[in-house]
Amino acid sequence: MSAKAETPPFAPFEWLLALRYLRARRKEGFISVIAGFSFLGIMLGVATLIIVMAVMNGFRSQLYEKILGLNGHAVVLPMSGTGPFTDYDEVARRLRDVDGVRTAVPTIEGQVMASSPAQALGGLVYGMTERGLRDMPLVANSIVFGTIDKFDEQRGIAIGNRLAQSLGLSLGDFVTLVSPRGARTPFGTAPRTRPYRIAAIFEIGMSEYDRTLIFMPLAEAQNYFSKPDVVDYLQVVTADPESIESRIATMKATIDRPLHYVSWRERNGTFLTVLAVERTMMFIILSLIIVVAAFNIISGMMMLVKDKGRAIAILRTMGATKGAIMRVFLITGASIGVVGTLAGLLLGIVFCLNIEEIRQFAQAITGTTLMDPKVYYLTRLPADIDPAETAWIVIFALALTLLATLYPSWRASRLDPVEALRYE
Repeated sequence: MSAKAETPPFAPFEWLLALRYLRARRKEGFISVIAGFSFLGIMLGVATLIIVMAVMNGFRSQLYEKILGLNGHAVVLPMSGTGPFTDYDEVARRLRDVDGVRTAVPTIEGQVMASSPAQALGGLVYGMTERGLRDMPLVANSIVFGTIDKFDEQRGIAIGNRLAQSLGLSLGDFVTLVSPRGARTPFGTAPRTRPYRIAAIFEIGMSEYDRTLIFMPLAEAQNYFSKPDVVDYLQVVTADPESIESRIATMKATIDRPLHYVSWRERNGTFLTVLAVERTMMFIILSLIIVVAAFNIISGMMMLVKDKGRAIAILRTMGATKGAIMRVFLITGASIGVVGTLAGLLLGIVFCLNIEEIRQFAQAITGTTLMDPKVYYLTRLPADIDPAETAWIVIFALALTLLATLYPSWRASRLDPVEALRYE
């Protein structure tokens, strides 16, 4: 007599039974409801996690772009006790020859009070040449009114659009700049006051910058701040900001003058740390949604196993192996997790691709300002989907839901047919 042929794992009848158990009958409606809530929980958990991480990536990339596009990737300034930075042209030329360095922009920085007939506001002046401005595309490509052509040959200045609006000024008007670093008199230092014509108005897109920054020709800034033939520092822009530390090491080896080098990570260390911590905590907190959905799968599967005890016993007496029973319930629970994860992935991607339109729609419906630029520094809600990060979210959800089905499936396979049929 030939030996009984065993069915291969995940045979068609196992899939048939698993899909049939997902379509619960009327008396099993409560199990179906639990499965539905598990599906919704996983879908919303995956979608929420993808959306939030994409928005945080968008915020981070936008802020990085604004910070690096305006402040350079490294700042080079003389060490304390070495005297004024008078040979900045020579140092800038040598820095530009360093491999990986795109430009070195001589800069003067000073705080002022910008005054108009409407009001007075604090501002931050950057004194640099026209070439320096054009070496920073974030500024040069953000001019909305006027021009920076022949910027070095005039006493005109460029100010942010929000600052101009707050002062009630437009292109061609004069703004009075007041600096506390004025002429020294027998009665102390007198503030320096000087009117400047607005030659250009820019809008970078980060409200904090558009509300405070003022660009002035380098020669005029040297005169205004009483720093003849001197700059405060050089802003160095490299081809790859992520490898700025190695570029700084090359600069130090190339320039023999005692200089202090500060990378963009050092200048924004606290800010970058806060972003990283916030991003990690948001991932952990939102992952709990998927964990709760996984527990719903466990409870629903345990109730399904209890309800199908008689059917499991009959299948065992007909020759179904423990492995087959386990795979049937494994397919049942995993189907909820896989379909819910894929649905959440699709929902998250569609939401991210249309997030600005959704924000504007929600803003119109509620009549409130969502993501106020004065608070969040950005004029648009960014969303940047990271494929690798999204893949990890999907893998995490699939693994968690698969693990959630193991114990109920194991319990189903361990069910004793005799005990299950004793009281039938």
